[in-house]
Amino acid sequence: MALPESCIVGAGCSGFTTAKALKDRGLPFDCFEMSSAIGGNWLYKNPNGRSSCYQSLHIDTSKYRMQFTDFPIPDSFPDYPHHSQIVQYFNDYIDHFGLRDRITMNTEVKHAARDATGKWKVTLSTGETRDYDALFVCNGHHWDHHIPKFPGTFDGPEFHSHNYLTPFEPHDLRGKNVLVVGMGNSAMDIASELSQKPIARKLFVAARRGVWIFPKYINGAPPDKGVAPAWMPTWLVRAMTKRLIVKAVGHMRNYGLPEPAHHPADAHPSVSGEFLTRVGCGDITVVKNIQEKRGNKVLFEDGREEEIDAIIYATGYNVSFPFLDDTVITVQNNHLPLFKRIFKPGIDNLFFMGLAQPLPTLVNFAEQQARWVADYLAGGYALPSVAEMEKTIAEDEGRDIGHYYSSRRHTMQVNFDRYCREIKAEWQRGKARAARTSRPALAKAS
Repeated sequence: MALPESCIVGAGCSGFTTAKALKDRGLPFDCFEMSSAIGGNWLYKNPNGRSSCYQSLHIDTSKYRMQFTDFPIPDSFPDYPHHSQIVQYFNDYIDHFGLRDRITMNTEVKHAARDATGKWKVTLSTGETRDYDALFVCNGHHWDHHIPKFPGTFDGPEFHSHNYLTPFEPHDLRGKNVLVVGMGNSAMDIASELSQKPIARKLFVAARRGVWIFPKYINGAPPDKGVAPAWMPTWLVRAMTKRLIVKAVGHMRNYGLPEPAHHPADAHPSVSGEFLTRVGCGDITVVKNIQEKRGNKVLFEDGREEEIDAIIYATGYNVSFPFLDDTVITVQNNHLPLFKRIFKPGIDNLFFMGLAQPLPTLVNFAEQQARWVADYLAGGYALPSVAEMEKTIAEDEGRDIGHYYSSRRHTMQVNFDRYCREIKAEWQRGKARAARTSRPALAKAS
């Protein structure tokens, strides 16, 4: 039987690592990238308009945790590389493994639909339609920006952090009163940059709730270099995490910030080596969330009113797949239940790669997934029943996100190291199932 042929949507870090895994197994595939360059979300001013990268951006995960297992990051790179170095690393990976000529650039997947036989008909921006046996969704989840609605109107520029490039682009913010909405990593980076005295006149950060701010260094080393051993119970890891953070940076109330109502391990971490210093210097003022926009002023939930010249919303992203019909997949409040964050029960030839918020790293997350799915396509692994997958999804989500406070950003949380151990275990179980049933590879489209 001929091997199944796959379509990979996107050539960011999830797409090109998937391409490598399929190439390693001798599986045929096409990979389509809508941009003219490699780099995805890390490519500053990406021609496809989908990048959320700003000029000063450095990665918040240390290089020790984000590197691919078979292609180490150069020793010359700093602990927290600049986005330009990440893009260089991605391109070096592609060239090292001979993937560049396997990626079709400047070509967008406009639509993908299953026919009556379950095969995929993929329509490209060129107008061409091709048939595939399997579809890999690698379009990322940090491009379709989300802006919450607030009462009133605002006279000045207001835009999402997705569109922020520099203090001067897309709007010159020098000498302005700037409001950043949000307390995630982008909010802290942008607020810290703009709050420097030669730039914004006043810098406000609006927060719905208090957050724990993790430092980039503890005892002179990136804290994510250390990994809790597999045997350590969750309650002990949580206790140690809180003790470590409190010892390293203290309580948030010590900086005049709202004290978080949640445990440090109950939220996706906000990481910054500068934000608390800027607050302590008086360069950043943290206020309550927006209650109403009033022309050139903003009223906050604590009754405070300030003159504001520009608003930047660092308020997250929508999980969306514009090339898939609602009959194939629906996303509610960024929640998409998947078996081991890859498989949709009932559709055995659709794979979502890198669609998670893994702690501590996302860059090489799909690398771990792709080897497993490649074995599935080659016939070495068999899925459990739909009922078993749905049961596992409920159990995994209860454990992985059940302790997080309710938020759009907490619908896809996984612990990277635990996840890798679990998919290896499931892979072995699936190999046994495949051996018992002599499961062939997915049938090739005629």
